[in-house]
Amino acid sequence: MGHPQSGDRVKVHYTGRFADGRVFDSSRGREPLELTLGEGQVIPGFENAVTRMQQGEEATVTIPAEEAYGRRRDELMISVGRAQFPPHIEPSVGQRLQVRQDDGEVAVLTVTDVSEAQVTLDANHPLAGEDLTFELELVDIEPSR
Repeated sequence: MGHPQSGDRVKVHYTGRFADGRVFDSSRGREPLELTLGEGQVIPGFENAVTRMQQGEEATVTIPAEEAYGRRRDELMISVGRAQFPPHIEPSVGQRLQVRQDDGEVAVLTVTDVSEAQVTLDANHPLAGEDLTFELELVDIEPSR
């Protein structure tokens, strides 16, 4: 059967772990993840690993932060005045807020600090800066041609 190519649709079971072994996401117990290779639907390191596998194969890969969600960037830490918050939202540390950007994309911000005057928000992806390990199983390949 060979390896999947860009444009092929694949089904992958995965379990994602932090460097310390804690699981942050898994498809086990539900349908496998379906994606089209080459469309940027998953992080680059995940897609690269899948293209090296054959149908039915299992593999464990460690993906450095650069090929995952990138390094944490300090410029993505934002402080806003408490008064800029909608009155019905009581910000608390760890809370995640969805904000629609000018281009229509939705950004997820995590509240990292709350004082009487201001709220500090982190626009980094929650997994930014993390090296991630994935246990992968390539369940199916549907060739594009």
